[in-house]
Amino acid sequence: MQHFLLIDDDETFAHLMQRSFQRHNLLLDWVGNEEDLAAYTQSPQGIVLDLNLGNTSGIRLLPELKQRFADARIVVLTGYASISTAVSAVKLGAWQYLPKPADVAAILQAFDHSETEPAEPETEPLPEKGLSLKRQQWEHIQFILQQNHGNISATARALNMHRRTLQRMLSKYPVKK
Repeated sequence: MQHFLLIDDDETFAHLMQRSFQRHNLLLDWVGNEEDLAAYTQSPQGIVLDLNLGNTSGIRLLPELKQRFADARIVVLTGYASISTAVSAVKLGAWQYLPKPADVAAILQAFDHSETEPAEPETEPLPEKGLSLKRQQWEHIQFILQQNHGNISATARALNMHRRTLQRMLSKYPVKK
């Protein structure tokens, strides 16, 4: 039986994923935080990593996961998809990058990608007129957030905005176009 690991702080989502994987005759373990991850001793064949893990970024965990689970493919799953985070995730060793909502079939397809190298992140084609101003703003905020290693306060200072304003902006889903 194939064995996978889900790293996500949403307990309800984790239980839904576990049941869905079970229907495909797959075993899915779940850890909800870094402490549980440190205590995890299995060797999964694939890891589903949430980008937003409470107060930390899943991207920050990628190097450690690649070192600790060298043979496992890592699929980053996020409700806050951006070009900047997709590129960062792939550069740090993610096999695939999927925006939420993604069903189990899409996640398993990401793991079964037949290439020997990770695929480029799948992004929607840019509209003919380019990105909207709101989408450009979202992408810029994500880029600055990545440069500051997910630190909200440092990012707010770099963007010359109040930390709470930035937190409110980040709590919303990204602009589509």
